[in-house]
Amino acid sequence: MTKTELQKYLDPKVLSKIRRLDLRARLVVEGFIAGMHRSPFRGFSVEFAEHREYVPGDDIKHIDWKVWGRADRFYIKQYEEETNLRAIFLVDVSESMRYGEVGGWRSDRLSKFHYGACAAAALAHLLLGQQDAVGLATFDEDLRSYLPPSANPNQIKSFVHALDISELVRKTTIEHVCHNLAEKVPRRGVVCLVSDLFVDIDGLMRGLRHFRHRNHEVIVLHIMDADELTFPFQGNTLFRGLEAAGELVVEPRALRRGYLEAVGQFCSEVKRRCIGERIDHLDAALLAFLAARAAAVRKTGSKR
Repeated sequence: MTKTELQKYLDPKVLSKIRRLDLRARLVVEGFIAGMHRSPFRGFSVEFAEHREYVPGDDIKHIDWKVWGRADRFYIKQYEEETNLRAIFLVDVSESMRYGEVGGWRSDRLSKFHYGACAAAALAHLLLGQQDAVGLATFDEDLRSYLPPSANPNQIKSFVHALDISELVRKTTIEHVCHNLAEKVPRRGVVCLVSDLFVDIDGLMRGLRHFRHRNHEVIVLHIMDADELTFPFQGNTLFRGLEAAGELVVEPRALRRGYLEAVGQFCSEVKRRCIGERIDHLDAALLAFLAARAAAVRKTGSKR
């Protein structure tokens, strides 16, 4: 596949003409990793990797009795095939994510939510193809839905359905949502936040820090519309608030410089603080994200 063909399959204008989200996800992933394959295991044999605490239903033959003798608690020996990636996608379904929406899925433009949903579904499809476990949580001012991680190939159907039925009508709060979700995901994994991040930065970082304290890897996929980054408006323009009441008619040229400075400072501060917390902050296109993931896969494979 040529670079031009790859860009075509990842072009939001092309994707926006595809009605079904699961088909979009498949096109994005298959268009990028066609022919690429890796074993879901890090070794050729079943090898001991680490311990985890026993939970009802675990096979008792894997209990480490030596650890029990020392700690008086039951721990299970966890093997390589049990240590595949577990990823939770935390997707913002607040009203501000509707920006860019012109006729929904059938338009020639993707809203922030549709773009973020396509990115999350594409990555979930990629991970499931590697026999990794994938889960989903949607939120606005509260946690709206939670799909526990599973490596079942049919998980993508439930994943897409939960995104499809989301109602983008409420305000955004991230901090307490992160705290609630962190308590639901006890096993170490990856948490990928997909949002425009229009929240208090201090609260955002406190929430994400909770995941880091539980040893999760955290990725922030910062979704913003081109209008929000470039402020291209000309002439008197009516602005309608999302997540806040009110309308305002303004002359954009009088606001552009101050607006762009404020947005630039906001984005830079979010990125700076994420780096300080060892959180991956991604504000590039999905292509760059998939490219980074594929490079990591190739690097891992070359070490075998």
